[in-house]
Amino acid sequence: MRTRPPQRHTRQLALTAAATAALAVATALVLPQSAGAAESSPVGFGAGTTGGGSATAVTVSTLDAFKSAVTGDAAKVIKVNGLISLSGQVDIGSNTTVLGVGSSSGFTGGGLRLKKVTNVVVRNLNISKPVAPADGITVQASTKVWIDHNSFSADRDHDKDYYDGLLDINHGSDYVTVSWNTFKDHYKGSLVGHSDNNASEDTGHLRVTYHHNSFSNVYSRIPSLRFGTGHFYDNYVVGAETAVHSRMGAQMLVENNVFRSTKVAVTTNRDSDVDGYANLRGNDLGGAATEVSQVGTFTTPPYGYTAEPASTVVASVTSGAGAGKL
Repeated sequence: MRTRPPQRHTRQLALTAAATAALAVATALVLPQSAGAAESSPVGFGAGTTGGGSATAVTVSTLDAFKSAVTGDAAKVIKVNGLISLSGQVDIGSNTTVLGVGSSSGFTGGGLRLKKVTNVVVRNLNISKPVAPADGITVQASTKVWIDHNSFSADRDHDKDYYDGLLDINHGSDYVTVSWNTFKDHYKGSLVGHSDNNASEDTGHLRVTYHHNSFSNVYSRIPSLRFGTGHFYDNYVVGAETAVHSRMGAQMLVENNVFRSTKVAVTTNRDSDVDGYANLRGNDLGGAATEVSQVGTFTTPPYGYTAEPASTVVASVTSGAGAGKL
């Protein structure tokens, strides 16, 4: 007589498997977004920036081809294949996306300039050793900019003024997001607002969000912000002398960041005649000092975002920031 296998054990196994799968889905929903799952659009003050959008991409591998491809204000997507040497900076037109191919494409010796343009995206580039007076990227009198998943670097072997800034934002630029980038081996990281004497142009502008960036062995300006409004969250800073610097009445919200081997994590009272303002919450200072002479009023950014807790920032940023992580 043929006997049928018991069904109860089979049903139990099926129910257990289904429950495990459901738990995995539920867990994925409550954990922070994976660092490898890069955003398809910017979060923060630069929200709404689309660059070249769905324009047909053009791939370039020489400086002349790149200069030609990025001119003008028509929608365009330029892919940079390989490492291109620069002397000075290349001007980028409006409505442009510049995208590195792979993990080692980009520019060395100089950088890119966004001057009096709007709606520009720069992603997945290696930008190294911008010899002064060139910055790695200059955003000047421009709006709606997204700087994402790039690797900026120089060295600390030269005088502090041999290279210029890795990423500087000035002359009333506005609505900028700087996300998932690495900045390393440099003196002057990211300057927002170039002068104490530029209040008439900068006041009411220079709204910038920095999130999920890594700053390693960068001496200062992480960032330095005059006059504007800055949201600095979920960043990882290692080896700075002074990191976040709010000055000339700037408002900074410094949230859920991690600082290691850093002397001063946040200061509002250095180098300028007028102090800045800062609000701090949820940070892991790692023993760094803070010098907050004025607590600011900027506590609620005017956009939707989710700040992951400082306890997970190191893992997320280390695995997800920089070129080659898109």
